[in-house]
Amino acid sequence: MIKIWSMKKNEDAAAKKKPKTSAAQIRVQKGMYKGGAFVFSFAINTNYPHDPPKVKCTQTIYHPNVDLEGNVCLNILREDWKPVLNLNSVMVGLQYLFLEPNADDPLNKEAAIEMSKNRDQFLANVKSSMRGHNIKGVQYANVLVR
Repeated sequence: MIKIWSMKKNEDAAAKKKPKTSAAQIRVQKGMYKGGAFVFSFAINTNYPHDPPKVKCTQTIYHPNVDLEGNVCLNILREDWKPVLNLNSVMVGLQYLFLEPNADDPLNKEAAIEMSKNRDQFLANVKSSMRGHNIKGVQYANVLVR
């Protein structure tokens, strides 16, 4: 005999109690990327969940952990992926990257160096790039929500 156990009832009850804005979202709103809307594509292969999804940022953004082609450096998309993780885990990881960019594991080395050596200039570059300005010959996407 097969018994099916569901947490749907518990999940529905928990969803009603949850605030509409998560703690991570509140923290991101207070961060250096506040006001931006960032779009990512997720490609899931047939071996998912054993292989992580391929995640790319669809805009050109100034971030130490996102290169100019949109590739994302996030540990759970590489060596720390486990089949128990899901797309929600990836989205929380992406939110965290905007909260706490990691200059120690960069894909955009120029942004990482700027972040480490001159934080004020890094913050100015983030703000400028989010408005769609050109920084050191690179045209960034305007990601500000109007």
